[in-house]
Amino acid sequence: MKRLILASQSPRRKELLEKCGYSFICIPADVDEIIDESKPLEKEIERLALKKAETILTMYPDAIVIGSDTIVVLDNKILGKPKNHVEARRMLNSLSNKKHSVITGLCIISNQKKYITSTTSHVSFAKMSEEEIDAYIATGECDDKAGAYAIQGYGARYIQGIEGDYYSIMGLPLHLVYEELKNMYAY
Repeated sequence: MKRLILASQSPRRKELLEKCGYSFICIPADVDEIIDESKPLEKEIERLALKKAETILTMYPDAIVIGSDTIVVLDNKILGKPKNHVEARRMLNSLSNKKHSVITGLCIISNQKKYITSTTSHVSFAKMSEEEIDAYIATGECDDKAGAYAIQGYGARYIQGIEGDYYSIMGLPLHLVYEELKNMYAY
């Protein structure tokens, strides 16, 4: 069986991939993650996932590599990872009482096969008071999270509903990964 590599240092993606039951290692891909917002965001996030996977595949050509990237989009603007608590507060205020999109790009490649796709899910946020925003920021969960929240953590209490794939919102569309890895290993 080929070595499986997750091209990520995200603890969430690692935890999610473990649910598929595969043995794998994590090797983060050091790539420029700039997105051209003038292009279709789905294609841009797929490009980033591919870039991550290809970077690791060049180092381990006999492996199967999974690359993934996730963005939060509100009113056609990407909400990245907040640089500080002021930016986190601004993001959470903008998400409050609105629906936004989460786009996750996925690439699974080997030296024989390439699979690239993206999923778009929609998240409805409840109205958050200033006190709730302050309390949420104080948890530290906003740090290093696209859109300044984690759906699987304390942020869950502000989610009114989702349309789409929950695991994709967390950063890795598990069913797609599982199905494609079955195909890759059978190849």
